[in-house]
Amino acid sequence: MAHHGGMPRIWLLPAAAALLLVSSCAGGPAPAPPPSTTPTGPSGAALVVKIDNVAAARPQTGLGGADVVYVEPVEGGLTRIAAVYLGKLPSVVGPVRSARETDIDLLGQYGRPTLACSGSAPQLVPLLHKAGLDTGCQSAVPDAYFRDSSRQAPHDLYVHPDKLPKGSGTVTPEPTGTAPPGGTPTTKRHEQVANVGFDFEWSDQKWSISMDNKPLTTTDGGQVAAATVIVERVTTRAGTVPGDVAGNPSPVAVTVGSGQATVLRDGQSFQATWSRSAATDATIFADSAGRAVPAAEGPLWILLEPVA
Repeated sequence: MAHHGGMPRIWLLPAAAALLLVSSCAGGPAPAPPPSTTPTGPSGAALVVKIDNVAAARPQTGLGGADVVYVEPVEGGLTRIAAVYLGKLPSVVGPVRSARETDIDLLGQYGRPTLACSGSAPQLVPLLHKAGLDTGCQSAVPDAYFRDSSRQAPHDLYVHPDKLPKGSGTVTPEPTGTAPPGGTPTTKRHEQVANVGFDFEWSDQKWSISMDNKPLTTTDGGQVAAATVIVERVTTRAGTVPGDVAGNPSPVAVTVGSGQATVLRDGQSFQATWSRSAATDATIFADSAGRAVPAAEGPLWILLEPVA
């Protein structure tokens, strides 16, 4: 599978390294990561596009070119996609929708990326501004966006990424490598994020992705696929925004802390834990023996799956 640009700042480190990282935050000297898991390669600013993925928004455009795709739970049992581009940019991406409070902590690991969005709830405006995540939204760069007359609003807004300002800060590439021993042979996997079902099927050295029992395709490519899929189980909390117009609460996925995870790669599944001590830190994944579970080369999907 082709490798699309650099990889994200998600470090898949052994548990021992995670413990050392936590202790360094408490005031001790910060140790260097083990050489086998030190990220290498180019780094640069990231572009993140908030993409609609309800049925009326499919098929999307430009999604297959993302280096990392996050699936976020939002109000009403729906989900939204945060697509991260670290290398070559598609000419068009969309449909573009609004930012969510989950984005603020989640995207802290990408420096100050450009966030393309249709806007946000008024309560989020100062938070997005403080995080530097408001420079690429429609109100700031209206000429970068256009409406597709063949689509119905609000699923008709698209963006030309090359017309957006560039983000700042650096993105540390994710280490890739050979999977540890102990994986369980897996060719099919079903996961549920809120009320949306995702299916992953291992074939031709990639995970083909379906959503709500239909292949997830794009207008500029075939079925979307990933080299690695990580199911990151997270808690949610009430956010600054009270809810949508129907009164549904707007959940915030908690991505700083720790929890359980499953890593899918090479036709295998690995049970793991994730930990992240601050929004500007990388997420660390390790198996039960404390070994790193590195991603394979290629696109990475991360599902933020709510748990009770």
